Amino acid sequence: MNSILPGSSTGIPNQTTIKHFMSRPWPRGDILGLGLENIVTARATYRLGRLALCKIRMKETSPQTEAEKESIDEPLQSKLASELMKRDENLRKVSGKTARKKVERYAYLFAAIASSVGITSMAAGAVYYRFVWQVQGGEVPLTEMFGTFSLAVGATVGMEAWARWAHRALWHSSLWSMHESHHRPREGPFELNDVFAITNAVPAIALLSYGFFNKGFVPGLCFGAGLGITAFGMAYMFVHDGLVHRRFPVGPIANVPYLQRVAAAHQLHHADKFNGVPYGFFLGPKELEEVGGGEELDKLVKAKSNNAKQGSTQAVNTS
Repeated sequence: MNSILPGSSTGIPNQTTIKHFMSRPWPRGDILGLGLENIVTARATYRLGRLALCKIRMKETSPQTEAEKESIDEPLQSKLASELMKRDENLRKVSGKTARKKVERYAYLFAAIASSVGITSMAAGAVYYRFVWQVQGGEVPLTEMFGTFSLAVGATVGMEAWARWAHRALWHSSLWSMHESHHRPREGPFELNDVFAITNAVPAIALLSYGFFNKGFVPGLCFGAGLGITAFGMAYMFVHDGLVHRRFPVGPIANVPYLQRVAAAHQLHHADKFNGVPYGFFLGPKELEEVGGGEELDKLVKAKSNNAKQGSTQAVNTS
């Protein structure tokens, strides 16, 4: 050992020698120039140098009694136990939250499927029986049917304008106490903001009922308006609640490029980067472009697309 380390007659290197030894590379020429009794590799020399340094530090440290060791170990053990308890508690919280979110997703998914199937079935049945009822006399009321179809399309588009106005003038104003639940982390499968979906369903049911149980041009228009409101509500539920806020899985809907832009635009509304714009939903990207948010929207869509690709790549690699 003494002949291996240069710079000391005792075989134990001083601090200057150690710094020199540990900080510089050891090419073959330096090893040959040391006058060592045994030629060793640079890797072995470096390891032996670290061993010598460790021995020096151990010699400089005064020996500890058992009482001193116990007095040092007690706070360390207490701290370690505290850290372990905190970690276990955090793990329990995370697992509990994950399980709760899973139950919430299934609860809302059941409600969404039940309402969608129920409303779709009733609407389809109402359209069929009303059409059969209209042609029973042998005469097809083309004007009434055209009015019903036109109001169905018009009400669907008009609901976007209504939602945009109500969102800005009511939900973010006098009705903020209810809508605020939608801008906070949700506790449970439902939120107070869901009441607005019910309020929109009331006029739709009333219009459909009046149009279904009465003949004539005006009842036909009412029936069409009720169909349009219903169609918008179902589309809004799947894209807004499913795609944007992930309250239930939506399947291939998530891969539609324009709906991805709609979802990103609504996320910017929640981020409040453009004074709450967009307040509309399906025309949200256009509303953002009008206030200069098109570039920010494109960046967000691109970032989400890249994240989705990375996630799918990792899933393939782990499978």
